[in-house]
Amino acid sequence: MAEYKQYITQSQENGNVMISENVVAAIVANSMSEVEGVGSLGVKPGITALDFDTKKHWNKSLKIMIAEDNSIAIDCSLMIRFGYSVVDVAAAVQQAITTNVEAFTGVNVSNVNVNVCGIVR
Repeated sequence: MAEYKQYITQSQENGNVMISENVVAAIVANSMSEVEGVGSLGVKPGITALDFDTKKHWNKSLKIMIAEDNSIAIDCSLMIRFGYSVVDVAAAVQQAITTNVEAFTGVNVSNVNVNVCGIVR
């Protein structure tokens, strides 16, 4: 079983930059909330990006795994708004998360697993 870290570490000329998994979680939550058709972030209706401010609020909704090579695997749960294609919204969420996490952190996202927990109005 692979060991996972709590920080992404990047060596710079004058020292190291450490990016917390909380930062990655905030990027993921905001990316999810910007996709049209996402009704709620997480396994219960009404969860917003503001609820992902600390790890204790992630609950079963988000899992960030940072490997030794600094690649990131992400598992997230969400609810889809009624009337939207589940597959299309999930694919858009995967794309948004991958694009934003890679752009903001400079590390590779190895995979994004989307768990659709339900439909909300």
